[in-house]
Amino acid sequence: MDMRVAINFIAKINVWRLNSRNKKMKPILLLRGLLLSLSLLVAFPSIAHHGWSEYEQTKLIKLTGKVIQNGYEHPHGFIKLSADGKEWVAVLAPPFRMENRGLLKTDIADGAQVTVEGYVNRSKPDEMRAERITVSNKTIELR
Repeated sequence: MDMRVAINFIAKINVWRLNSRNKKMKPILLLRGLLLSLSLLVAFPSIAHHGWSEYEQTKLIKLTGKVIQNGYEHPHGFIKLSADGKEWVAVLAPPFRMENRGLLKTDIADGAQVTVEGYVNRSKPDEMRAERITVSNKTIELR
């Protein structure tokens, strides 16, 4: 009987020690978790999104032509445009932004006549980053 009381007493002391240790550790663990979460929140946008440095931002060009292919998809929509005797790929904004600003998928359907203003890619001379697009006398700012 005395042995059971002693074991029970030791078990209670160990539980008490663990609980008091956990009370001291909780603020430290909480702080570590908070710092980790904040660092991930700060780092994720820079990893998730790219920059536009590959485009020549000092030379704005304007092309008018017919859409021969379109992609209204994430992360960025695009159109393939026949203009000035050449085929161009114009990288557009994300679909949700285009819709919010009034550019619907049907507006850039194959065969549509559009005017696109943007910057040429430094390494792909037939690609541009579109800043704005005009369709059916309606100009939509994409950036």
